[in-house]
Amino acid sequence: MPLASLWCRGVDGLYAPQVRVETHLAPGAPVFTLVGLPETEVKEARDRVRAAIINSGFEFPLGHITVNLAPADLPKESGRYDLPIALGILAVSGQLPASALQDRLRTYEFAGELSLSGDLQPIRGAFAMALSAGGVGFVLPRASADEAALAGVGEVLGADSLLEIAAWLAGRGELPPGQAQAAAQPVVFPDLADLKGQAQARRVLEIAAAGEHSLLMYGPPGSGKSMLAARLPGLMPPLSDAAARESAAVLSLAGRFDPARFRARPYRAPHATASAVALVGGGSPPRPGEISLATQGILFLDEFPEFDRKVLESLREPLERGEIHIARAARHATFPARFQLVAAMNPCPCGWQGHPNGRCHCTPDKIRQYRSRISGPILDRMDLLIEVPALPAETMARAGGGEASADVRARVTAAREKQMARQGMVNARLGPENVDQHTGMSAAAVQLLQQAAARLDLSARSWHRIMKVARTIADLAGSSGTEKHHLAEALQYRRPFTETR
Repeated sequence: MPLASLWCRGVDGLYAPQVRVETHLAPGAPVFTLVGLPETEVKEARDRVRAAIINSGFEFPLGHITVNLAPADLPKESGRYDLPIALGILAVSGQLPASALQDRLRTYEFAGELSLSGDLQPIRGAFAMALSAGGVGFVLPRASADEAALAGVGEVLGADSLLEIAAWLAGRGELPPGQAQAAAQPVVFPDLADLKGQAQARRVLEIAAAGEHSLLMYGPPGSGKSMLAARLPGLMPPLSDAAARESAAVLSLAGRFDPARFRARPYRAPHATASAVALVGGGSPPRPGEISLATQGILFLDEFPEFDRKVLESLREPLERGEIHIARAARHATFPARFQLVAAMNPCPCGWQGHPNGRCHCTPDKIRQYRSRISGPILDRMDLLIEVPALPAETMARAGGGEASADVRARVTAAREKQMARQGMVNARLGPENVDQHTGMSAAAVQLLQQAAARLDLSARSWHRIMKVARTIADLAGSSGTEKHHLAEALQYRRPFTETR
């Protein structure tokens, strides 16, 4: 059998195109050649595969070995090609029976990184590979097989070593299927009942959860902004099948997928020193950034003005489109970015503006300069802007006892079900072309919005965002239409940010 062909999967953005691994053995001086646009990690497979074959008890053949990874114009990266390369070498050298190979090599695809001992190591993107394959059988490292099996789209077998797979191909054993089991217990998020006071902030958090609205909170240190943000995922219903698969695919590409958190909403909180590439994605080859890792979940940016302005401006397009397109000279990739932005900041440079302790001595000019680090276009994309004031001592001294997350989640779930039945998406995702159709504004509400727009100088984007927030408030109240009092409440949460008091 001088030529063997196996199938594997590459990585191209969120997709996993099929790669044919062809192995040819010819007489001649011992040479091991890899062709097909391999990156450095793939070129290093020559040494890993040689050692794995020998340490698994096989012989590494003498002769001219050529491995071609097709298509040749697709860059190949990571160690996922180690396993099919090793199996191809064993096949062309006659150490695996040709008769037993034919059907299984056509039926299954193989991927896995080999250690020098011949053990298989997990690979990135196993979930994304299974989704792209659309029902094709896979043989993967055991941990990656459990991950891929959660996709539920085809047979997935797991193995611990090259020797185990070789025995299976020779008909001397069976490989166990991947275990498509997420955690039996749901992921537990911090409870809203732990938070003291902040009645308005609690209300706004419920609205944000119900309509998936972006939120900016500002207030002095210790007022509870970070605690509020951390409790937002616990107010939301579990992810649907489609949403859970999309989130898992992105996390899998970054090597950060945890099967125990399947269906749990991601919660990402990068530090203010994060670069634009870390936040929106990039590199070569392109990798997903925090906005993609937070897909179907929450992206929390604390100390909002401390982020580099260019980093914040890079959020503008994905906030509108729900995806990010990364273009490089040699590679292009598109990743989902359907995240809910939650941001928090201090009201002034020293942080104490408006606090009863009177520590703040920032001038109005300094406050305006500090707040101007957040541009108008970014602020225009925030649905809810609220102040989270410092808590008085008597409130802090009282025991908890606020409403629990489970109670709020029941109302949020009911409101979301209304939205999905009415328009097939949450209110925050309504576009300009259908916002008028689905918000159901009464004549009195429209009149109030016109007056507010003239007084506050609202942009068209702000106009639509206020309408969507008002629709969410109406959904929480069980109202079939958006009335004047719903809109009045929504307007409370658009207080002009430039006020310095």
